[in-house]
Amino acid sequence: MSDRSLRGMRLGAQSMESEAGVEPAPRQRVEYRCEDGEKVLVTFATDAEIPPTWTSKTGKVAFLVNGDKPDESDAKPVRTHWDMLLERRSIEELEDTLKGQLDKLRERRGEKVS
Repeated sequence: MSDRSLRGMRLGAQSMESEAGVEPAPRQRVEYRCEDGEKVLVTFATDAEIPPTWTSKTGKVAFLVNGDKPDESDAKPVRTHWDMLLERRSIEELEDTLKGQLDKLRERRGEKVS
């Protein structure tokens, strides 16, 4: 009886199910290319929506082969911190604030304030 026991089996670490009779989902292989010619192959499910661009392992943007290049004219421009600051304050207000903060700093350091 002890010969048939499952010695050394870790609970939950390994599945006792087999993959017999399991059919994987249908797949398609899609090719992307970077501007420098680097080839990127990605596998998707056949019913998946294929994105027009893909980032390669090297960090470059690859475009779908036999696909249209994405139209980026509708994309909103990136707003920086400076852009958002200028929406709330004018340059004159910012200069006054800077001067006030520099005066406070100089007073703390014991420097002469102009």
